[in-house]
Amino acid sequence: MIEVYSWPTPNGHKVHIMLEECGLKYRAIPIDIGAGDQFLPKFLALSPNNKIPALVDPDGPDGKPISLFESGAILLYLAGKTGRFLPASTHAKYEVLEWLMFQMGGVGPMLGQAHHFRVYAPEKIAYAVDRYTNEAKRLYGVMDKRLANSRYLGGKEYSIADIAVFPWLRSWKNQGIDWNDFPHLKGWFDEVAKRPAVKRGVEVLADRRKPVTDDKAREVLFGATQYKRK
Repeated sequence: MIEVYSWPTPNGHKVHIMLEECGLKYRAIPIDIGAGDQFLPKFLALSPNNKIPALVDPDGPDGKPISLFESGAILLYLAGKTGRFLPASTHAKYEVLEWLMFQMGGVGPMLGQAHHFRVYAPEKIAYAVDRYTNEAKRLYGVMDKRLANSRYLGGKEYSIADIAVFPWLRSWKNQGIDWNDFPHLKGWFDEVAKRPAVKRGVEVLADRRKPVTDDKAREVLFGATQYKRK
C-alpha cells in the first residue's frame, strides 16, 4: 500500500486528490507541520526540504520501492504509474505540463504569500498585502482567460494540471478574490469541486486541521525553526 506523509494543505490535497482519482490504495500518515513533525529525522530522510507531502510506493518502477518528495513530482509519478490524467500524445502532454509548472512556479508560491501576509503576518504590511493580493488577482486572471477558451487548464481533458491548481483556490477569500471578476475560472472551480474523488481528497486528514493561533505553531511555521540547518 502506498504511504503518503502529508497534512491538509493545498500541496497535501493535490496528492490526496490524485490518489483518490486513480483509485489507488494508500495510507495517509499525518505530519503535523504546526507541531514541527516536518523536522523529524524520519521525515527529513524522505523530504530533505522539510515540506509535505512525501510518498513511498513499495511497488515502484521494476517492482522496487520508491520514495518521492515535492507534490509536482509525485503527481507526475502517479500519472506515469497509472497512465491517467496526463495525455499520451507529445503535444497534449506538454500543454498539460506547462500549466502544471504554472501552478508550481506561480499559483502555489504567490497565493501562499498572499495568504501569509493577509492572514498570518503579525504585522499587516500594506506593501506586501497589496503586492501579493494584486499578483493573486493577476494569476486568477490568467487562468480565467485560459478557461474562456479551454474546458480544462491543460486542454480538453481533466488532468494533473487541474488537480494541482484546484486546492490552492479553495482559500480564494483569504487571497482577496471576488469570484464575480473571474466567471470562467469560477465555472471550472465549481465543476472540479463536484467530482467525487475531489470531495474525498480534500477531506483526507481534514479533521486534524486547526487554526494557527498559538505562538509555538507560528514560530515553527514562520520563525527561526524553519531556517535552522537540518
